Amino acid sequence: MTHRLALLGVLLGLFDGLHPTLDQWAQSSTDARLKSLRGAHLVYRDGTPVGETDHRAGRRTTTASALGRRSVARHVATYTAGQVAGAVAATRLLGYRIPGRALVVGAAINAGTHLVIDRRDPLLWLARATGKGGYVEHCTAARVGPDGTVRAEISGPGTALLELDQALHRGIGVVAAVATTWLATRRGART
Repeated sequence: MTHRLALLGVLLGLFDGLHPTLDQWAQSSTDARLKSLRGAHLVYRDGTPVGETDHRAGRRTTTASALGRRSVARHVATYTAGQVAGAVAATRLLGYRIPGRALVVGAAINAGTHLVIDRRDPLLWLARATGKGGYVEHCTAARVGPDGTVRAEISGPGTALLELDQALHRGIGVVAAVATTWLATRRGART
């Protein structure tokens, strides 16, 4: 019992403590900006819709949804790699080796849900379904464009949606830590 609780405490601390660093600092600015793009319209690699500029004729394009999926996949890959590396390093430093299967399950829980949440539409749906739609609409951020125009944004720093995103990721991190601990410490697990 003490062994399980100790491992759970370490994993909870690691998953929660590493989350902001991996979610904010390890994520590229480009992926942060493009990961929620959706639509069948064509865009350039920087997310600019085709047709808004004339000087790019002949450059590669893709759909907005495809670019958004690639951006979120890159972000989740770096997030997951950092989380796994941190868990392995810390537990080995403390003299414990987490069985690979247990670590993969915990990482998959965090990665899979992170991928869905960061695409934004599922998070918006969940917020509205749980009565948080007014919170999302009320707590927006003002963004000033290069030309001085100001627009309201529901996503990103300073918004309710980012707060809900972070809270959900951290809550799911608890589930991932419990699953990893249970698999790592159950009878017959390799240590």
